Amino acid sequence: MDELRLRRLTPSVLTVLVRRGADFAAAEDAVQDALVEALRVWATDPPRDAKGWLVTVAWRKFLDATRADVSRRRREDRVEVEPAPGPAPAADDTLQLYFLCAHPSLTPASAVALTLRAVGGLTTRQIARAYLVPEATMAQRISRAKRTVSGVRLDRPGDVATVLRVLYLVFNEGYSGDVDLAAEAIRLTRQLAAAVDHPEASGLLALMLLHHARRAARTASDGSLVPLAAQDRGRWDKTMIAEGVGILQAALARDRLGEFQAQAAIAALHADAPAAEETDWVQIVEWYDELARLTDSPVVRLNRAVAVGEADGPRAGLRALAEVDAALPRHTAVAAYLHERDGDRSTAARLYAEAALKAANLAERDHLTRQAARLNAGRCR
Repeated sequence: MDELRLRRLTPSVLTVLVRRGADFAAAEDAVQDALVEALRVWATDPPRDAKGWLVTVAWRKFLDATRADVSRRRREDRVEVEPAPGPAPAADDTLQLYFLCAHPSLTPASAVALTLRAVGGLTTRQIARAYLVPEATMAQRISRAKRTVSGVRLDRPGDVATVLRVLYLVFNEGYSGDVDLAAEAIRLTRQLAAAVDHPEASGLLALMLLHHARRAARTASDGSLVPLAAQDRGRWDKTMIAEGVGILQAALARDRLGEFQAQAAIAALHADAPAAEETDWVQIVEWYDELARLTDSPVVRLNRAVAVGEADGPRAGLRALAEVDAALPRHTAVAAYLHERDGDRSTAARLYAEAALKAANLAERDHLTRQAARLNAGRCR
């Protein structure tokens, strides 16, 4: 069975149930039950119309649950008549479901979490890891969000900025390799950029394309992480880079700068350099300054410290890093890199080892461990 196909169908099926009158929480429960049923029967008896099958089964599951709940008798009266089976509409409702999950009644954090769960297909554990909170805390947040949007119709769109943040987080989660949602995030962002008059939608699409263009070069054949400076730029997707740069230039021409456009401009400067040593770090620092003014993000200041270290030397980078909260993820790894650039191999080796213990995933941990081992081996010679 094609599980990726099931994941892509799930948002549309969920949207159909909500349109028919099911509240969000009950609709999601019914869709999950239908997916379990699909996993059980499709291997031996696949349907001709997969979406139609899922809609029919999920709707029946919803009705069964509604009839069993006496306290919901009034809602049952509203949805009692089951639509006749038949081919499901081919329209992709996923984007509309994103807007429902970005409803104004939700906080941005809850909207992102709910969308990742209902539309992105991520587990509660994966979302909790992205937010750096306990799984139980995230489960409660998602449950509250589901209750909040229950009964809300799809005719009141949410905040575009929240939807963009959701799409960006889905893209990053997909890129990590834990759940491959990067291509889906790009597809939805294309759809959003075409549907709304918002330069940041174009900025986000450009940013995704520019990052995705480097995907093939980010890991070696053994699965190990390849830093940007060491990547084989011949493996970068030049067509995707050209498309991303073109979209970015059109967005910047509208003179409504936002954080995604600024990030895309930084990515474009990396993509434009024929070799790592030819990167225009001075201009990248200037873009990070713009980005810091837009967001006041500690992560931006951390990345800016790296750029300052490249543009003005490692000691200038370390001075910039000293102004960033040391508890921030990747802070120790950046400190190790800058100390190595400054010639302090002993401190760098120690910090690489410390950073490996704090790494968010196995690939990053292995890379940092190898960096520490490389420097320690050099000291023993």
